[in-house]
Amino acid sequence: MIVVVVDDEEGVRRSVKRVLERDGYGVVAVEDGERALGVVRERSGDIETVISDYKMPGMDGLETLIAIGRINPEITRIMLTGYATMESAIEAVNAGIDGFLTKPFDNLELRAKVREYNVKKRLKQFVSEPVLMELQKDRSALMPRRLTASILFCDIRDFSALASTVAPGELAELLNRFYFSPLDRIIYEHQGTLDKHIGDGIMGIFGAPVSGEDDALRAVRCALEMRGAMTGWNEARGGLERELSIGIGIATGEVMAGVFGSPMKKEYTAFGHAVNLASRLEHLAGGGQVLICPETYERVKGRVEAKREETPPIKGLNERVEVYSVLGLK
Repeated sequence: MIVVVVDDEEGVRRSVKRVLERDGYGVVAVEDGERALGVVRERSGDIETVISDYKMPGMDGLETLIAIGRINPEITRIMLTGYATMESAIEAVNAGIDGFLTKPFDNLELRAKVREYNVKKRLKQFVSEPVLMELQKDRSALMPRRLTASILFCDIRDFSALASTVAPGELAELLNRFYFSPLDRIIYEHQGTLDKHIGDGIMGIFGAPVSGEDDALRAVRCALEMRGAMTGWNEARGGLERELSIGIGIATGEVMAGVFGSPMKKEYTAFGHAVNLASRLEHLAGGGQVLICPETYERVKGRVEAKREETPPIKGLNERVEVYSVLGLK
């Protein structure tokens, strides 16, 4: 990927270019904001990062980075300045700039900060801090690749009926405060990747972009805690008002995971049989059920209580799949 360096001092441009090329980047160095905008317009899809000096003749660095954000908001924008005042830092943050570096810079610090800001730009909405720390060590982990992961799908039972009887404002409050917020946090706490919300559905990935031997177990523990959170919330309301009942499906297997999309929208996600199977299991799950596939069961059977379930054939699969219902932890 390409980094664009914008600075009116030739020595700074050469220095930054030399450091980042050692890290495997292609570097385009220009002396002012107008030239930087021209490069971005021509090569927007290839550019990962723009590093711009703050004080420059003509268009200053903040104006340059704001304009670049309008062209392609996916580009990581970093301010480089020797004028490290509180006012300029606040101004940059308020403008949505992704990072802030000061001159003179240390070469190792520059390389580390470019990696850090790029990872945070792409994954800060999806993964926990421990996962972010691991990804900062290896930016290639975001590239599409095949790996084994456990996929979790969660959905509210009878959501259509609920939505038809609740005012829009009340429904938004119910979902955001008592469903998405606590369950998303539980995924983070179990070091899963929050892939997306699909209507009232939640998709989480365990094992990508950072994998571990306990991915399947963390997914199941996460599911049980999500179920417990909903049960506790319903009990706290005394059954006097609407309840939220969820079903969860988990499948483990090979997926293709990475950043996919267009210059207008990219996301970290996963594709493959395990994703489809987890979604099918979630649709089969009754209220309060956590259904898992045979591969997941094999990886967790010594740590959880589960029973075999008789279920109808799973849509879209040629072979019948054994399904297990998780009762709790041993």
